[in-house]
Formats: sequence, C-alpha cells, structure tokens
Amino acid sequence: MPGNSKHIKSKGSESDAMFGPMRLRQIPMTVLLVFSKEDSQSDGFWWACDKAGFKCNIAHNTESVMEACLEKQYDVIIIDTRHSKSFDPEALCRSLKATKSSEHAVIIAVTKKHTSDKEEPSIAPLLSAGFNRRYIENLNVGTCLNELLSIEQHDVRLQHKVRAAGALFTALDNCHEGIHITNEHRETQYINPACERLLGYTCEETQGKDITELLRSDKNKQDLEETINSQVKKGKHWEGAYYIKRKNGQHILHHCYTTPVMAKLGKVRHTVSIRSTHDHNNMPVDRYKDGELTQNGGIHSFPKRRESVARIHSMTIEAPITKVINIINAAQENSPMMVSQALDKVLEILRTSELYSPHLQTQQVREEDQMTSDYVGGLMTGTVKRRSSYGIDVKTSHGHTPHIPKTIKTLSQIPVEIQNATRDEAKWDFNVLNLEEVSNKRPLVYLGLKTFARFGVCSFLNCSETVLHNWLQIIEANYHSKNSYHNSTHAADVMQASAYFLERERIKAIFDQMDEVAALIAAVIHDVDHPGRTNSFLVNSGDRLAFLYNDLAVLESHHVALAFQITSKDDDVNIFKNMDRDDFRALRQSVIDMVMATEMTKHFEHLSKFVSSINKPPGREEEDSVHSGRGTPESSTSISHLNTPENRTLIKRMLIKCADVSNPTRPLYLCKEWALRIAEEYFSQTEEEKEKGLPVVMPVFDRKTCSLPKSQVSFLDFFIHQMFDAWDAFCDCGELISYLQNNYQYWKEQQELQEQQEKQDTSL
Repeated sequence: MPGNSKHIKSKGSESDAMFGPMRLRQIPMTVLLVFSKEDSQSDGFWWACDKAGFKCNIAHNTESVMEACLEKQYDVIIIDTRHSKSFDPEALCRSLKATKSSEHAVIIAVTKKHTSDKEEPSIAPLLSAGFNRRYIENLNVGTCLNELLSIEQHDVRLQHKVRAAGALFTALDNCHEGIHITNEHRETQYINPACERLLGYTCEETQGKDITELLRSDKNKQDLEETINSQVKKGKHWEGAYYIKRKNGQHILHHCYTTPVMAKLGKVRHTVSIRSTHDHNNMPVDRYKDGELTQNGGIHSFPKRRESVARIHSMTIEAPITKVINIINAAQENSPMMVSQALDKVLEILRTSELYSPHLQTQQVREEDQMTSDYVGGLMTGTVKRRSSYGIDVKTSHGHTPHIPKTIKTLSQIPVEIQNATRDEAKWDFNVLNLEEVSNKRPLVYLGLKTFARFGVCSFLNCSETVLHNWLQIIEANYHSKNSYHNSTHAADVMQASAYFLERERIKAIFDQMDEVAALIAAVIHDVDHPGRTNSFLVNSGDRLAFLYNDLAVLESHHVALAFQITSKDDDVNIFKNMDRDDFRALRQSVIDMVMATEMTKHFEHLSKFVSSINKPPGREEEDSVHSGRGTPESSTSISHLNTPENRTLIKRMLIKCADVSNPTRPLYLCKEWALRIAEEYFSQTEEEKEKGLPVVMPVFDRKTCSLPKSQVSFLDFFIHQMFDAWDAFCDCGELISYLQNNYQYWKEQQELQEQQEKQDTSL
C-alpha cells in the first residue's frame, strides 16, 4: 500500500459456507476504509476490525483506493460521505463497481447523523451510485463491530455465493447438452450456448417467453405438453424424446430431460430442461414409443455423438488459398521446366503463414542502421523474450475507472476560450496542443462534443448530448495524463484527423453514417488506459494483460474491451443503449476491427491489402478506363467496386492507421512536439527495462545517446512514406504530403548537422 495507508493483519479463522451442495471456503473478511482524513469514526471501524480479526486497510484518496483494489479483492469497502474533499464518493463508488476486482464488494456509505426535525434526506442517490448499505455515523466501537458482523453473515456471504454462481454459469456455458431454465410461470430465464445452437434462437430472443409456444411441433401427440406439465407439477422429472420446431422452421427429433426445482411448501420455483439431439438414423427404432422413451431409454443410454472422419473428408468446403494452390499444381503439369520451377517458388511462398508480412532484406535494414532495426523490433516483433520469473510489479493502472468530475457541460455551455480553441477543428493544421492547454488537459471531451455534433452522432445513436458528454468524460478519465504521448490529447488528435479524412470527397461517396460513427468512436477509444509502454514490454514483464490476451495484440485488445465494458456498465454513459441490436453488433464489430488495425505487427499486411485491393498499380486504372469507355477512374463503376463491405473495411483500417501516426504530416511545430513526446515515453521505458533487468526492446532510445532526428528519419522511411503515398493516391491529401516532405527535409538536415558535429567532436 502507498504511504497514506495502514494495515491490520488478520487474527480470524477460515470457515465454510454452503451454496446448495457446493462448499465455499470463507476466509476472514477484508475491509477497506476510505476516509479523506482519519477521525473517531474511522478509528471505530479500525478497532472493530481488530477485535473481529478482519483484515483492514485504509486509504485517503481515489488513487490509493484504486491501487488497493487492483492489488487485492476487498469484501467490504466503507466510504466516508461526510468529509470527502479529496474525492467524490458517488463517482468513486461507480468507478469501483466498474472495476472487475471490486464488482462484488459490499460498499457502505457513512453518512451524517440527522438531528433536525426536518425530513431525513433520501438515500436514493447513494443507491443509484451503487452503494449497498448506509451507516449513520456512530463512533462506538461495539456498534461498528455489530455492523461488520451483520454484514459478514449476510451481505458478504451472499456476494460469495454470487461469485460462485459465475463458476456454475461457466460450466453451463461449456456444457455440450442444451440447458433451458424457466420460472414458475414457464417463462424462459436462461438457455446456454449449446441450447441456442439446438433451437436456433439466442438467449435474449427466448427470455420472458414460454418456449413451448416457440418450439411447438405438430408432429407430436396432442397431449404431450399436458403430460410433461403434469409430471413437473407433481415434483417429478420427465424424460423422453419429441419433436421441436427450430427458428428456421425445421422440425427435429430431440431428447429432453425435464426436472423441477422445488421451493418450500412443495411449490415449483424453476424448471430445468436438458436437451440434446441425436442422429435418429443410427438409433434403434424400438427405443421410441409415442414420442417417449421405452423403459431402458434413460438420458445416459443414448449412443454418444461421434465425429465421422469419412464425413469430414467428403465435405466440399475449401479455403481460397487451397483453390489457388490446386490451380497452380494443375498448371505445373503441362508447363515448361523454367515455368514449373518458378511456380514451385510461388507455392513455397503461398504456404507460409504470413503472406503480407515483409521479409526484411539486408538492404532494407542494414546492420549499421540500428535505429530502424530497433523500431522494427520494438513495434513489429510478435515474439519477444520473456523473463523466466514473473516477480515484477508493473506500475500500470489498467482496469480501473478513475474519478469523474460531476460538472456537466453541453456543447452550448462550453467556455468561450475553449470555443475559440476549437474554431478551426475541421482544418488539418488545427492546433490540438493549444486546446490541451486551455482545457486543462481535457481536450477529448470538448473536441469530441463538437466533432460528434458535426457528424450527427447523437442522432445516429439515438442518445442525448448529456449521455455523450458523460461517455466522453469517462473515456478521457481512463487515459493517463501522466503519459507524455499516449494520453487523451493524442486520442483527440487522432479523432480530429479521422474526421478530416471522413470529409474527403472519395470517402464521403463510399462510407455511410455507420462507417463514420464507427471511425470516430474507434479513434476516441483506440488507446484508452494505455500504460505508456509497448506490447513487448508488457509481455517481457509478465504483465497480467499479456497473460489475459495470450501475448497477442495485448494493448489493442485491452483498449477496445475496456471501452465497451465501462460504456455498458452505466446507462448514464451508455451511448449504445438505444440502438437496434443488429445495428449495435455491426457498429461494435467495425469499431473492434479498426482499433485492432492500429497494432503495428500487422502494419504491412494492412498496407499490402489496401494497395492491392483499393489502389490499383500504375497503368491499371488507365487500362480499365479505356476498356470500359470511362474517361476518368472516378466513376460510378469505381465507387461501386470500392463500396463492398470487404473494401470498406480495408479503407477504415487504413483511415485509423493514418490518423494514428499522422504527426509527421502536421505543421512542423506540432510534428516536433509529438516527436519529443513519443521519444520521452520510449526513454522512460528503456530506463525501466534496465532498472528491472528486462530485455531492452529499443536500445537506441537511451536518453543520453539517442538522436531524435535520426529516429524520425528512420520512422518516416520505414513506416510513413509508403503508407501516406498510398493514402494520398486514394483520397487526395496533398496538404499532408506537402507537410510530410517539409518535415522530412527538416529532420534530414538536423540529422546531418548532428553527424557533422559528432565528427568534429571526434576529431578534437
């Protein structure tokens, strides 16, 4: 714990609790006290914990609270709402509820004692914020102890059972049989994925409905449903086989085992049905009798489902690459020796797993060009060396939701100085750093409100401007302001660049509004909760996110997952809550795809696909124009070719990639500042790697020896020029190319001056 916290060691003993037949080991309760300053009330709880043998910590501000909750799970969190100058209790409670490690904690609000004759204030705001209980201030240690003991015996045990229910649902979700649960009114409450596949309906489509109505088949006996219900009402199970009608209209024979879950006084509280299909062509016919099983036909006596190897080999599904290889193999049979040998090389290349990843030739990355080599190793390498031991404490704050300011400002209420700073937001030379300064490092909220209004995002999402504002606030709060580069200013910069690209005529002709909204949302969230370290660093240090995402696109996976998680936690920030389900799924998939495209290991794959599918090689467009009678490649035929879902996906990927690394194409003063900022993050990472004995991912980024001009020249040569040339050819961004050329010339001149100075120093 940080310096402003203290800790009581547990003297209690472990005990067991039962959740049905499941035995739960209940260890001594853990308590976190959150008080701005320690007083008699915090001391009362402190000594009560000491008497009961509960583990107890105390924290004084939002940062120490979130850090404590990331380090361990607390059963009870007691927040002082009387004197909380250093934090907003309600916002802190919402943040804790949105954090995985504390979502099941019992959160208690300590309130002032009401002594006046007036009506006592409502606790509705506290309950709305997520507090579970309210404790009226009472300094007596015995009273505090009784409160804690009551909470342990009831609230905490209940939360332990809720956690255990998660394990049960995991088992149900992975069960091969279909599981269907209804309430006493036969309304569906849950079906597992296997049951979804069997019935053709999703769980959401069946919830609250009588599934017998959905699945009723005219192939069954008329009194079948009555027979089943009669058995269940008597508290007996029913087992048999009958027909059901799937969502697509197909009638299938399936086996069902239905059993009631009884409450007190013999009342049926739930009904559980276990459903499975079987190949009845392989089933003995005498096993069925009038839609029921004969005496020897129990649930476990059916033949097990088997994979048919012959059936798999007879399938006609063939991957496109397999078709290509087969065509080449056929062509080789009647080809001259020289052609056949060339095709052998083609086949060898096609059989590699990374068709779009370039093989770095020695002329591309020379041994003496250590800067470029380090860039490639640091940003593109997918396989990195781990330490054999994972005892490293990586000080990142991913996973928390920090304090959100309560003040709500709509677009019309934005201060004048900020309105002035956002006046030119549609221009490429927009100064986002000025907005960062006047907004006190909160540019994303203000620029987001204006940009989203320009594209009609609230109208498309069917959400209010207040909800959008709240969402922008919580997203911006999850960016780390301490990062020199990967902060909310970078997110605002990428969003502004994305909006600029969306206004290009060719893109406007291809994209619909969902594409535009997806691009803006992806830009806003694409680096949320970035720790200021690279993927390679997280993998090498054994960070929990690297384990969670199996070392693959660790940060990108975390950014998009966290963004959707915190958005869906609270209706006050959920900009998607009023969307049609299918529209939301399409939008979500598009956002995920765009954020994942910012991962640099796939850089050349995305670029190659874009060039080969969107930008035709020189001469091809002219040839196509002649053959089709077109005078210009910008025709309806060209647009319709680009307006396929596959090609729009490639364009959106390239759009966010260019926006993400657009700094070298900005005016020089912006380009230089962003270069300094990213270098500072790399310097800091190198220092931490050396301090902790980790592999140094980019050794040239040593604060004492690094050449900033040389690093920029290498980055532009290897990653930027080719990509922006392709982007300019597609959507005509001449202004960007002009800035890029000027900036490149500046960095080259600075590099030459440095090299000349180094030579002079060496000669001396």
